[in-house]
Amino acid sequence: MKHLFALIALAVLAGCTVGPDYHRPPVMVPDHFYGAPSPSGAASLADTAWFDVFRDPALRTLIDASLRDGFDARVAAARVEEARARYGIAGSERFPTVGYSPLYQYGHTSKFSTSGETTGGLIVANVNVGWEADLWGRIRRLNEAARADYLATEEARRSVLLSLIAETASAYFDLRELDAELDIARRNTAAFQNTANLFRRRAEGGTASGLDTARAEALLAIESAQIPLLERAIAAKENQLDLLLGRLPGPVPRGLTLDEQPLPPEVPPGLPSALLLRRPDIREAEQALIAANAGIGVAEAAFYPTLSLTGLLGGQSPELATLLGSGSNWNVAAGLLGPIFNAGRLRNRRRVAVAQFDIARAAYERAITAALGEVSTDLVSNAKLADAETLHARAAASDREAVRLATLRYESGFSAYFEVLDAQEQLLGAETSLVRIRRDRLVAIVDLYRALGGGWRDENVAQPSMERK
Repeated sequence: MKHLFALIALAVLAGCTVGPDYHRPPVMVPDHFYGAPSPSGAASLADTAWFDVFRDPALRTLIDASLRDGFDARVAAARVEEARARYGIAGSERFPTVGYSPLYQYGHTSKFSTSGETTGGLIVANVNVGWEADLWGRIRRLNEAARADYLATEEARRSVLLSLIAETASAYFDLRELDAELDIARRNTAAFQNTANLFRRRAEGGTASGLDTARAEALLAIESAQIPLLERAIAAKENQLDLLLGRLPGPVPRGLTLDEQPLPPEVPPGLPSALLLRRPDIREAEQALIAANAGIGVAEAAFYPTLSLTGLLGGQSPELATLLGSGSNWNVAAGLLGPIFNAGRLRNRRRVAVAQFDIARAAYERAITAALGEVSTDLVSNAKLADAETLHARAAASDREAVRLATLRYESGFSAYFEVLDAQEQLLGAETSLVRIRRDRLVAIVDLYRALGGGWRDENVAQPSMERK
């Protein structure tokens, strides 16, 4: 009966877990994103899969390669496997450890010994069992922290994949913008070459001044110099993309031009509260908070005694056949180890754990605030860049018309060719600005997609508690 009561008491104590249980802290979340129409709908651009957001076949191929073969993706996957293994190590602490220790020895005893002269061998085989009774939940808290670290690493992997998607798409749009600038530079170089040739012929015929010819040659040289610089930038951008894809430097296949790249007719941001469940960096920060909370329990459990149970079962015999017969032996022991005086070490360890929890909570709240700010910035950028592109497109169309009219005036003898040159220079700047603003719009969509969480959803995650303002 005494043994039964002891087992019941041990089971009750083993169910105790010291330290605070984790509860997601309340956070202040607005009803809609600053810069977005109010109220925001529940639908979000982030709910769309990346291959539906980016419809360029070449870009899809590049993103798929970066997710499959990119160095960052491979490192992130390996870190998840490492964290999973560490979680398994922590979980194994809940179970007994069983080991064995066989031994064979052979020797000779002097005839002057009390047992007389003997020569022979001895076989010893033991099985050892050890187990720590988790009376105060120390092992459970360690297991809780290891699980949170594992889940945080998984969220970090998702964040890496989302960043790879965004970086690959942004670099590709940068490359297509450089391609467009190179095409503009080549077209304008050809036009300025024709102009320079025209002034050379007229100068040779005595109908053009040296000033006209020199200016035409200068414009040709300036525009021609842009071509090697752009080709240099294109090679550098291709190498950047190759690194993201995890492959050796080489040419990057192209797909749609900047003008052909589809833009979503609308960019719904969704509800701000969804960021807490969608953004992998926020979820990673919360798992770090869970691990820090479990660390407080580990520190508190150190104030209480530790109960260790050990056992040994084995035998010894000069012959293998009788090893487990009359020569068998066994013992069971229970040890209790607890602190008495440690000069405040345990108390300060708990203070360290509490401070680490406060740091993790501040990091969690900061991640939420930063995410709200990123979405707001990207929403405003999308709206304003759309307006700017409209105005730049209008300016480019007006400059094309100006070149046409200046050419007609020159051919009709109403103006000098300098008007045509001035109009061409104006058009060159307008076209370059237009392709750059188009690139900026596409990159802004990428940034917003990343800021919203990029479509990562987990329907099994509990809804957060929050306060609205």
